[in-house]
Amino acid sequence: MHKLYELKKVKKILIATNNPGKFRELKEILPKKIRYLKPKDFNLNEPVENGKTFKENAKIKSVFAAKKSGLICISDDSGLEVDALDKKPGIFSARWAGKTKNFDIAIKKIFNLLNKIKKLNSKARFICAISIAFPNGKSFEFQGKVEGKISFPARGKKGFGYDPIFIAKGKKITFAQMNKKEKNLISHRFDAFKKIKKYFKFS
Repeated sequence: MHKLYELKKVKKILIATNNPGKFRELKEILPKKIRYLKPKDFNLNEPVENGKTFKENAKIKSVFAAKKSGLICISDDSGLEVDALDKKPGIFSARWAGKTKNFDIAIKKIFNLLNKIKKLNSKARFICAISIAFPNGKSFEFQGKVEGKISFPARGKKGFGYDPIFIAKGKKITFAQMNKKEKNLISHRFDAFKKIKKYFKFS
């Protein structure tokens, strides 16, 4: 039997992120019967994310938190790929926002780079890798994505990160203009979760 079927019985899970937006979105798409804890509940610092892919960085976070807390842990690593910028910022999406995680800085940086090459409406996508780790160090990774394009000026106050400048394929408004239910149905995070949700089914 697949190790992940143990999730059917789990009562609490640690979501290994200090990003309130990510924590909220993961909690909203995960089963409601589970109690979700944060790294600060265990006084955990974030490990160094030195992976070369979204999956590698998600695994680093989940394995670290699972071993430290003794709980099953879920983490995600996600970011924006802009085709006209050779798929940057990619795994460095959060780092483009600086130490204060000010995404206004990151969005302005993308605008300046795209404006310089006259490609403000470049194709882009959000990528999300979700990792589920067990206290024994075993982990499983799944990746999802949503295709779309960059759109300036930034619009919307909902969501977080790069949401104000991203329009998903087939939509006319940015992620930051969508209500959470609409976004959760098409997001990269939900696309990754669809690949694991069968393991959460309660009998």
